[in-house]
Amino acid sequence: MLTSLIVGAISLSTVFLFGCLGEIITEKAGQLNLGIPGIMCMGTAGGCWGVSFYMGMANANPSWLLVVLFALLFSALFGAVSAGIYALLTISLHCNQNITGLAVTTFGAGFTQFFIDTFVDRTHFDAASKLIAKGLPFADKLGWFGEVFLSYGIFVYLAIIMAVVATLFLGKTRSGLHLRSIGENPATADAAGINVSAYKYLAVIIGGAIAALGGMFYIMDYIGGSWENASTIEALGWLSVALVIFSMWRPSFAIIGSFIFACFYILAFKLTGITFTQMALLKILPYVVTIVVLIVTSVLGSKGVQPPASLGQNYFREER
Repeated sequence: MLTSLIVGAISLSTVFLFGCLGEIITEKAGQLNLGIPGIMCMGTAGGCWGVSFYMGMANANPSWLLVVLFALLFSALFGAVSAGIYALLTISLHCNQNITGLAVTTFGAGFTQFFIDTFVDRTHFDAASKLIAKGLPFADKLGWFGEVFLSYGIFVYLAIIMAVVATLFLGKTRSGLHLRSIGENPATADAAGINVSAYKYLAVIIGGAIAALGGMFYIMDYIGGSWENASTIEALGWLSVALVIFSMWRPSFAIIGSFIFACFYILAFKLTGITFTQMALLKILPYVVTIVVLIVTSVLGSKGVQPPASLGQNYFREER
């Protein structure tokens, strides 16, 4: 049971990690994007359409690499476009970030259901899912070690690599420093010659493209190409947003946090003999833990565990 829990949690944590990582990058620029759940849904629509389109062309001889590339590119494209709309409304038109994000989430969830039902042939999902979720070829020869660490599809490892790269980018590069300075005080960054709008646009769009992969991964890998539980994506998206607080806006912490959240989430399904109420309590544990972390970090008051100072605030250049 322990091995099964770990394997399931690592796989599910990838959904959280993509969503959380995308939101961390976005929030580092001072943009609070509550549209991440909807963007993850849009990523599902794009990734599923890309997979269906390619599998229809490939017929009986699909390539693993091309299936992965079509899923990745179209999922990221749909996510980037959705995030770009949010960026246009909030950065250029100065719309309220909270309301705009919620509108993106509402639209994304509804559009995805309509798009998949209308334009996507789901007959190839099962075959495509087996290719995308295929682990390393020698994993089954290494016993429990291979099952726990090497039995996952490429997107699990890609999420971890992205988190490590984001950590290095934000902490070790000049561009990362510029992005963080914009999130703290855009007026000061602007006065120093940093193009605030360009950095904000790039952060929001790249963050949206990354978050979108989480929705696609959930359908095409975690649940094996099934469309029956698609409505769960939005709920997982909100958990990804909560994970940003739990990880204290640090991509490296998000790797651990996403695994903990995933353990809490699936533990209810792994335990036998528990009541419906106990199962519900286990599923809300990630939210409870997030609130506790938020309270603790607020009490500590340390700068390193606080959100960017300008988070959620629109920047008006003429007022600086």
